[in-house]
Amino acid sequence: MTSGKGRNMIKSELVQRIADRNPHLYLRDVEKIVNAILDEIVNALARGDRVELRGFGAFSVKHRDARLGRNPRTGAHVSVDEKAVPFFKTGKEMRERLNDGYAG
Repeated sequence: MTSGKGRNMIKSELVQRIADRNPHLYLRDVEKIVNAILDEIVNALARGDRVELRGFGAFSVKHRDARLGRNPRTGAHVSVDEKAVPFFKTGKEMRERLNDGYAG
């Protein structure tokens, strides 16, 4: 089994790759499209909605209750507020594509 370490892709590289595969689209238009998609996902999550992209995965929000934590440096107890955290679950098709060739 390989370590799975790859390189990180940043948003501008994603936009460039999409633009390269679609030469009929201007780079600035691809950037607007990518930003619009990401903004809509964030807006939906902020409303408490779930966003499902079939074959890719589903974005949702998980709520963490307030709790008593510990400062790792001093060991002192600290109060941790409740919070909402984004959660992503991969879709079946993505899992299958990622695990193709990783049969152990």
